[in-house]
Amino acid sequence: MPSKATQASLSDVRGPDSKTLRDSTDFPLDSLGTPADIERDAGIDDGKNPDKLDWDGPDDPENPQNWPAYKRHMQVILVALITLVNNLAMTMFAPGSAELMAEFHSTSETIGSLTVSIYVLGFVVGSSVLAPLSEMYGRFPIYSTSVFLYAAFTIGCAFATNIGSFIAFRLLAGCAGSCTLVLCGGTLADVIAKENQGRWMSLFVLGPLAGPVVGPIAGGFVVQSIGWRWIFRIILIAYGIIMVLCIIFLRETYGPVILRRRAVRRGLDIKSSQSGTSLSKFANDILRPARLLIFSPIVLLLSLYAAFAFGLQFILFTTFTDVFMNQYHWSVGISGLAYIGLGIGMFGAVIVHTVFAERIVRTRAAKNGTSKPEDRLPLMAYMAPALPIGMFWYGWSVDKNLHWIVPELATAVVGVGIVFIMMPQMVYLVQVFGAEAGASALAANTFLRYIAGAFLPLAGPPMYERLGLGWGNSLLGFLGLAFIPLPWILSIYGERFRLSGKGRM
Repeated sequence: MPSKATQASLSDVRGPDSKTLRDSTDFPLDSLGTPADIERDAGIDDGKNPDKLDWDGPDDPENPQNWPAYKRHMQVILVALITLVNNLAMTMFAPGSAELMAEFHSTSETIGSLTVSIYVLGFVVGSSVLAPLSEMYGRFPIYSTSVFLYAAFTIGCAFATNIGSFIAFRLLAGCAGSCTLVLCGGTLADVIAKENQGRWMSLFVLGPLAGPVVGPIAGGFVVQSIGWRWIFRIILIAYGIIMVLCIIFLRETYGPVILRRRAVRRGLDIKSSQSGTSLSKFANDILRPARLLIFSPIVLLLSLYAAFAFGLQFILFTTFTDVFMNQYHWSVGISGLAYIGLGIGMFGAVIVHTVFAERIVRTRAAKNGTSKPEDRLPLMAYMAPALPIGMFWYGWSVDKNLHWIVPELATAVVGVGIVFIMMPQMVYLVQVFGAEAGASALAANTFLRYIAGAFLPLAGPPMYERLGLGWGNSLLGFLGLAFIPLPWILSIYGERFRLSGKGRM
């Protein structure tokens, strides 16, 4: 049985019969380790310090949950700001790709696409490493190092002298920029009470969803007026401001790391319980997202759903220009406005989610006497059908060459569906896995999501060429329909499945 101290620091690890990390966790301990393993993964050795690594009561001022509101909120706002800029940079360069290719005298379409998509691949690579590092060393070292490296690699992009160096710096920038994608959920769980997490998650989701929409519009004007290199100089200026804010306000929020540091300050010997385990622990932590995908069906299924929605979003991003130029004879500059419908739908959905998500949780908690992670899923269940509806609408409206406002309205509906697929499941995973393993759960989700974002768009042009715009988008709509039962199943049976302790299907 874990000690009282360990229970306090790990938020209610259960007794010998426990199958979960938290009261509502789908963490398959039969495949990922015993409660003692989880404690060691969090940097706590119960046998060595049974009563040392613990908060000094429920009102301990060093506990991030007890920090002043402004301090807690600044952690969330800063991480959300970094997330937004990183995702703006993902597609902001897209309008400048042709200009870069012309400057370096290259005509390869594959290389041209790679200058944009390699950044997304960087997200995939970086997320697989940064999440376990954060669980070993804390959030702050990862955030601060990543922000510095991102700025350095952005300088490399701005002053690249050939395509090879540009692609290399772009890949490295993506690796550094992935930090907030996988750590944001852990930071949220560190400083925000469970009942308020849905509202604050809206800030994090704005980046991955709205950034790629706004990026091409802003980038098009920058490229047209002052050139593609200024895209990275503008990003660098934004990062300079962020770095100053991080120096002033950003703090370590990960509980186990704060407790270990306090133990060192108090002269407690914790090294003996951790010596010789760093390498094996890192290997275990870096494999944890993959093991979650294999052994936790909830993580796998939600990640597949997120990957489909995100990949579909990038198929639209990469084909909007051609579709609206060919079907509606828009100019290159005007075609960038095709992204506005999707963006309006996403922003509207984020606002609706922010307003109603917490109300639903409070209503269900009042009715049932307590809240649970599944209370986050009703909005997903009811609103996710907007995605396939929008895809059918969009596909056949452009295929039949209806007035341009018709497909624009359709993409707004698609945007609503994407948001209500992504946002509830991110909060759900954070509440299921908590601060200790939440970063790994989100890393698994992010890994599949950005793999899809990098490679699914390659299937877009040949799919439309073979099936046409109507049936091509209808195929995507039918795939969206296949996922609709998932949130309903989890809403009804998710708690029962988690508490059963069965980590496999």
